[in-house]
Amino acid sequence: MSKVWFITGTSRGFGRQFAVAALGRGDKVAATARNVDTLADLVDKYDDAVLPLTLDVTNAGEVVAAVAAAKDRFGRLDVVVNNAGYGLFGMIEEITEQQLRDQLETNLFGAFRVTRAVLPILRAQGGGHIVQISTIGGIGAFPSLGGYHASKWALEGFSESLAQEVAAQGIKVTLVEPGGFATDWAGSSAVHAEPDPVYDDMRKTMAARRGESKPGDPVAAGPALLRIVDAENPPLRVLFGSQPVELVKHLYAQRLHTWAEWEQVAHAAQG
Repeated sequence: MSKVWFITGTSRGFGRQFAVAALGRGDKVAATARNVDTLADLVDKYDDAVLPLTLDVTNAGEVVAAVAAAKDRFGRLDVVVNNAGYGLFGMIEEITEQQLRDQLETNLFGAFRVTRAVLPILRAQGGGHIVQISTIGGIGAFPSLGGYHASKWALEGFSESLAQEVAAQGIKVTLVEPGGFATDWAGSSAVHAEPDPVYDDMRKTMAARRGESKPGDPVAAGPALLRIVDAENPPLRVLFGSQPVELVKHLYAQRLHTWAEWEQVAHAAQG
C-alpha cells in the first residue's frame, strides 16, 4: 500500500530527495517549504500526488494549519519527516544568545511543534512513523558547531523519550544521523557568527579536516529512508553515510574507556 508523507523542508537537500523517492514509487507527499514556488517542479511532475504547503516551522499556527491541510487532503499521515533545519557556525564565545535561540527555535522547537501536531492523528489511525533528521553531530560534538549540536542533542533526547511514550500506540520513531553530505547545509542556508581572531587557527584546522572527507550523495539518502520506513521493526537510530559509521565506533569506545577509568569516583560519589 502506498504511504502518505508529511515532510518539512522539501525545497532542497535531504527533504527534496526524500520527497522525490516517495513520490517516485507512488506514495503521496505533503511537501512543505517556506517558499512553495520551490516545489513547482514536483507539482508539475507528480500532479495531485503532492500537496505543496507553505510552512515556517517557527510559526506554531502554520504548523497546525499545514498538518490539518495534509490530513484533510489525504485522509491520513503514515510517515512524518522533521527535516527542516540549518547549521549555525561559530565558537561558543562567538555566537550570540539570539543566534542560539534562533537555532533552537528551528531545529528543536520546529520538530517539537510538528511532532505534537501529528501525534493525535497518528494515534487515532492506530499508528505511523515519525522520522527526525538528526546528525552524527547529535551524538558527537566538534568545535565551531556548539549551537547546532545543542539543538540536535536536544532533539535526540526528546525523541528517545517520545519513542518509549508512543510505542504502545503503534507509533514508531526513528532518528536519522547523517554524516557529511553534499547538501546546502553548510552553504547559503547556514548562519555564521562574527569570527574572533583568537580562534582562527582552530578554524583552519577544522576546514582542513572537512576538506579531507568525501561527502555523501543526498540522492542516495532517499531510497535509504524508504528502507527504514518500510521495515517492520525500524531502528530508533540509524546512521547515514560511511563516515559516521566509523566515527561512532571511536566515540563510544572513548566514552566507555573514560567511564571505566573513573568508575571508582562514580561509586564514591554515591556515598
